Amino acid sequence: MNRRKFLSRSAAWTSITLGYARHAFSQNKEVVLTLRASESGRSVPVNFTGLSYELAQLAEPSFFNERHNDLVAMFRRLSPSGILRVGGNSSEFCWFRASAETVAPKLHVPAGNLSNNWMPHRLFEITPTAIDALAGFLRATGWTAIYGLNFGNSSPERAAVEAAYVRQTLGDRLAFFQIGNEPDFYHKANNGTRPTSWGFSDYVREWLGFADAILQRVPDARFGGPDTGASSDWVVRFGEGVAPKLGKRLVALTGHYYVEGPPNDPRVTTQRLLAGDPSVVTSTEAIVHAADQHDLVYHMTEGNSCYRGGKPGMSNAFASALWAGDYLLTLASLGCGGVNLHGGQSHFLSASLGDHNPGLRSAGDHRQAVSNGFYTPIRSEPGEVSFAQPIYYGMLLAQQFAGATMLKVDPLPLAEVTAYAGVRDDRRLVALFNKSASTDVTVMLRAGGAVSHASTWKLSGPALDATSGVTLGGSSVSSDGGWQPRANPLPVSRNEVRVRLAAASGLLVFLEG
Repeated sequence: MNRRKFLSRSAAWTSITLGYARHAFSQNKEVVLTLRASESGRSVPVNFTGLSYELAQLAEPSFFNERHNDLVAMFRRLSPSGILRVGGNSSEFCWFRASAETVAPKLHVPAGNLSNNWMPHRLFEITPTAIDALAGFLRATGWTAIYGLNFGNSSPERAAVEAAYVRQTLGDRLAFFQIGNEPDFYHKANNGTRPTSWGFSDYVREWLGFADAILQRVPDARFGGPDTGASSDWVVRFGEGVAPKLGKRLVALTGHYYVEGPPNDPRVTTQRLLAGDPSVVTSTEAIVHAADQHDLVYHMTEGNSCYRGGKPGMSNAFASALWAGDYLLTLASLGCGGVNLHGGQSHFLSASLGDHNPGLRSAGDHRQAVSNGFYTPIRSEPGEVSFAQPIYYGMLLAQQFAGATMLKVDPLPLAEVTAYAGVRDDRRLVALFNKSASTDVTVMLRAGGAVSHASTWKLSGPALDATSGVTLGGSSVSSDGGWQPRANPLPVSRNEVRVRLAAASGLLVFLEG
């Protein structure tokens, strides 16, 4: 999937002034954080934390179904009102069988050796029954959906028929439509849905043709785009070129981000994952600014730690939890309106990649080689009970900021430690991430106002490469969504709190005013 370098690790928001404490260069390093509650930033939407799945997942209507009780519970635990995005590579190979008489489109197969082609090799049938089941799932979870329509291998007429049924069935549970997936890759040899000369202006012209056909059938349809895989420039230009033509029918700018990949590249390591990518800040700022200019929101609609299914021992390990919490709060601080981390059943993830499984080939322990969905937040395979993978816990920590207003923060003096702060009602929240595998940090937190009570939840795991044993607030999430976090009280002295941030861990600090 996408290879965009679009991340950061420092989040620069949250006014917290920082400095080295007296023993800053000791083995147990110390920093001082001073909260300045008067310096506020963006508000975090209540539906900020979301998930992304392949559209082909709908080819199995029992998956997104109100009777899939454990999956419903895992969604509800993550967020009571999140956004599910269905799209991905497979969306360009899905077709809607509106009736028994509907004829399947011709399968597009790029020229050349299929062994080098990372796109799907077959079509996936989506039926009205599957859309009906999706509607029930959304009602059961309280979530809404971003629905991806086939643009690469379909027609405006087919897209309009599908959109009409989706809009009718999902109703208010439909956030908006996307038309196409990663169109900036259409001209690539491993995609081949457009000629090599095809570019942005061609894309906008064709996209508007699809949107017009859909609006004729669905006058109140809402759209997001361009859902690029790598080009932030396309995202900015899409707002400039499409918003004036579509008016209020365009509601979001969308793009993807994967930190690393592919998984069989020896340069893809946990160390690189946790080091972050500073370009995410400038890229996100540019897109958010473009969105603001046109009264839109920015959604990061697909991404994860490592493209093409994730890397075992990294994407399915505790390191991914630290990365995810840090990444989501970076985007929240910068004004992003929502984040959808990608996952799903291994069969559909593998099919979306042309049945290539680079993560399996990179696995040193072949006992792990039972799936290709190493990066999926919720593991839910046929015949298995759904369960939370480590990355889920980082997302769950970030979700605690839903509905909060971010406070500004200066970068910490330690590159491996990041901090974020927010306020909701009378409670201040501070998230801390220590991505060093060996260095503990003591944080002196100066609240910048009255504090009557302080407590923490710890995000922890046995080791950075641990694939189990991850907890938040001392509790794991069970398959029925059960979770009982326990807050550890902290002594407060003169509105200051001292906390120990162990190596390879995260903390969520609650300050009651």
